[in-house]
Amino acid sequence: MSQLPSAADRQYTAGMWVYGQIIDRYATDGYNEPPKTLDIIEQAAASGLVGLDLNYPWEPDVSVAEVGKALETNGIAAINITPVIYNRQYRSGSFSSADASVRAAVNELADESVQVAKDLGARYVKFWPGQDGYDYPFQVDYAQLRENGIGGIADVCRNHPDVQFAIEYKLKEPRNRLLWSTAAASLVNIEDAGVDNLGLVIDFGHSLFAKENPAESLHLLHSHGRLVDIELDDNYREWDDDLTAGALHLVETLEFMYGVRQIGWDKPLKLDLFPYREDRIGAVKESITTLRKLEDAATRIDVEKLAAIHSRHDALAAHALVRDVLLG
Repeated sequence: MSQLPSAADRQYTAGMWVYGQIIDRYATDGYNEPPKTLDIIEQAAASGLVGLDLNYPWEPDVSVAEVGKALETNGIAAINITPVIYNRQYRSGSFSSADASVRAAVNELADESVQVAKDLGARYVKFWPGQDGYDYPFQVDYAQLRENGIGGIADVCRNHPDVQFAIEYKLKEPRNRLLWSTAAASLVNIEDAGVDNLGLVIDFGHSLFAKENPAESLHLLHSHGRLVDIELDDNYREWDDDLTAGALHLVETLEFMYGVRQIGWDKPLKLDLFPYREDRIGAVKESITTLRKLEDAATRIDVEKLAAIHSRHDALAAHALVRDVLLG
């Protein structure tokens, strides 16, 4: 493990969707025009990011070589490739689909995404199986759902033993119940998968949404050796709002950033934002500024004093410590 960066030197990445067209079920025409992939790369560089989580495939007239050249020109790295396995084609499931032809299609896209990741020098391939789940009681055979949904991903991992894969877990949406729902459930799924090159991405907002304590879940994934990446945002705990980081849960974000340093995370942190009505570059910059201030605050926590508080499980002393760090 290399030396931890200072808060000021901590680097940040983001999902390319931060700059994409944002649509909800009312504004079906979108809150903005759909940008081009190469334009997104330029906007990411203008935001101060060092890397992007790239959804694949992108526009058919844009080649992998062109994306690679744009990344290099703008000083941006491809952090990971996220195959799009959650759109209309996979409305009834991707890896977990009851339709063998759909499962074959998702495997083909996964293999293709692995090659794109290699071509662009990405660190890992991320699956977000947002359609792998169900909506109604008695809709699925749960054992079969797990066999297809977990087994399909395990097969991809075994076919590419030199590639790191990761799952981004989420409680629900778009399905009402997702197979990869919580940190604990996802660790059980990985145990059942039985492969070494599969880990998890923790999204601060997804953890809030799942009624977890994000800092606790961060430590849980790290302690099991399955933590692949860290994403940050905020929400009201009732939906995956993807608000700017630190907008609501300052104390929990502070504890999370303290945990990031405690586990020795020296890689960039990723932003997962949906700035529906806000300037996208501004939302990224605001999040980075807030997170740097919170990480700086985390470095000012008296470690020995905190250890003494932990030894007593002293809630009021912990509150006072946090209050003084944040408010002086």
